[in-house]
Amino acid sequence: MFKVEKEFDFANKHESLVIGLFDKPTKFSEKLADLDKFFEGQLTELEKSGDISAKKKAISVIHTFGKTGAKRLIFVGLGNETNFSFEFLRQAFGRTFKKIKDAKLRETAIFLDSFTAETVELQDAAHAVSEAIALSTYQFEGYKQKSNEPEVNLETITVYANAADEDEIRASLMVGYAYGKGTNSARTLVNTPGNKLTATDMANYAKELAAKYNFEVEILEKEDMIKLGMGALLAVNQGSAEPPKLIVLKYQGKDEWKDVIGLVGKGITFDTGGYSLKPKDGIVGMKTDMGGAAAVLGAMEIIGELKPEKNVVAVIPSTDNMISGSALKPDDVITSMSGKTIEVLNTDAEGRLALADAVTYAKHQGADYLVDVATLTGGVIIALGTETTGALTNNEAFFEQVLEASYEAGEPIWRLPLFERDKERVRSSKIADLNNSPGREGHAIMGGAFIGEFAEDTPWVHLDIAGTATTNKEHDLGPTGATGVMTRTLALFVERFETL
Repeated sequence: MFKVEKEFDFANKHESLVIGLFDKPTKFSEKLADLDKFFEGQLTELEKSGDISAKKKAISVIHTFGKTGAKRLIFVGLGNETNFSFEFLRQAFGRTFKKIKDAKLRETAIFLDSFTAETVELQDAAHAVSEAIALSTYQFEGYKQKSNEPEVNLETITVYANAADEDEIRASLMVGYAYGKGTNSARTLVNTPGNKLTATDMANYAKELAAKYNFEVEILEKEDMIKLGMGALLAVNQGSAEPPKLIVLKYQGKDEWKDVIGLVGKGITFDTGGYSLKPKDGIVGMKTDMGGAAAVLGAMEIIGELKPEKNVVAVIPSTDNMISGSALKPDDVITSMSGKTIEVLNTDAEGRLALADAVTYAKHQGADYLVDVATLTGGVIIALGTETTGALTNNEAFFEQVLEASYEAGEPIWRLPLFERDKERVRSSKIADLNNSPGREGHAIMGGAFIGEFAEDTPWVHLDIAGTATTNKEHDLGPTGATGVMTRTLALFVERFETL
């Protein structure tokens, strides 16, 4: 898809040429002075009249009528150079590629030098380009009958970078595209209906991923779980006609299996709430309750592409949460793989049960650090809304690394408190070691605190994506539906991780 050229000439032929425009007194100076000369100063006049805008994310399309090799110039408003950032640039490129897709262009070029400043170098701009093209043009195909009209997609992007090493630019483009494609894979998994993505289907998907990237793969069947005493995951599965799966992928980027990062993703393929049944409005959309598993699988795809020198074990407990004569009931007491007993007060708090055994198994597989990701609680939406992921941790230094990755990925998280009194509420059952639902107050904290009981002293971060896994509005980097949130955060975190 990407071609990198060093020698830039405005006479080169393209369907369109994308140019960044900063808001400064003389817009067409320095890098763009030659372009204005092609138009005998008319671009400056068009800017003065408002036909070309340098305001943030403004997209201005100018037809060249043969004055340059490009049929049309697409100016992207970048605002004030002092406020320019990588995150803004990624979004601006996203909006631009949506415009190009709507125009049904097969080819475009980008004058990358015009998108750089002191805060964003050429390599960063190249990463933003390729990540944005993947994210912004994503569309879930769905199941409608196909139209006979041929689909037109952007096939070639020529990137002009005058002052750069071509190999470095190509590498940045490859990395950015890997991050975008991995996120899109997660989006597709989340968008897929529960009857099309059972636990077995998810296990098969993981096997395909393992074959492609040479991961070690292990799929635990129900019989294996019984032998290992995974009473918490098995309890969630009791009401289902679909067999459960515990999916394990291992990536070894070091000579020795040490300093292992455990990524644990909730894989509930559909959640009725069980006997604590969800209302009719709340049950719609519960195909997305495996958003944590999707993020982990998307991150593993990125890791497989980029091959960082890190060790990672991914563990996904997968089942649906259904109702039948054999289903888990409120007041039941179950025994987890760790040996801790759990009084079940709410069968709709099933994700933390499945994650309990998965976290324990990740530790058995050598995980020295743990990050769990889950669409866990409605409470986190009340607390933080739909654009910020909630987090809990038992280790400050470990959390800081996850936090830094999240902001670089453009997927902000906010830490919720976890005090000893919160842990005591989870331990408040009179007949078991733990109870799975201590009450509505601080619900998001209680859900994370429960999982923390199984992480124990292992450095751990919990990410609650119940509010951020999907969106009901189109945005610069994607459509409505699944966001693939935390895919890029997890991959960046693994790539940059420093042993504590």
